[in-house]
Amino acid sequence: MLNFESLAHIAVRVKNIDRSLAFYTNILNMPELMRLHHPDGSLFLIYLRVTDTQYIELFPNAEGDTAPQNESNGLNHFCLTVEDLEVTMKEFVARGGKSSKWADTPGGGRALIEVEQPFIGVGLDGNRQCWIRDPDGNRIELMQMSKDSMQYKAIRGMRGYKAGD
Repeated sequence: MLNFESLAHIAVRVKNIDRSLAFYTNILNMPELMRLHHPDGSLFLIYLRVTDTQYIELFPNAEGDTAPQNESNGLNHFCLTVEDLEVTMKEFVARGGKSSKWADTPGGGRALIEVEQPFIGVGLDGNRQCWIRDPDGNRIELMQMSKDSMQYKAIRGMRGYKAGD
């Protein structure tokens, strides 16, 4: 049986490493841990701390102008859990961050649009969520886990708790 301990990192390719590093370190408050370089001395990646065992890797020199669209193949978004979504979003906006929300597009799809005030919604899983984008348009979900959520109930069930415990 495969037994994973956690998700160690997410790798994000960015067009402008300085702009993205400023967003992740100054606005999302993720400290830079280290840089790895190619043998020629050029930057390979920058490690940012999410938790003591979880990281975001920023890779420079992305091609194209924006992240893949919502319906594109590949990574759609990543999610960071927070204890208090209101407090987190207040701090995020105070640091210069901009909130987004999902909206229908003319072609029948969905896309994130920037909004003036943080939009906190409830996902189909029952968790409170707010959406943001990094400078390259990569989608990031900020989620406050609800005790009524599908994930919370599934985790408790896997750990042997019964309803009402």
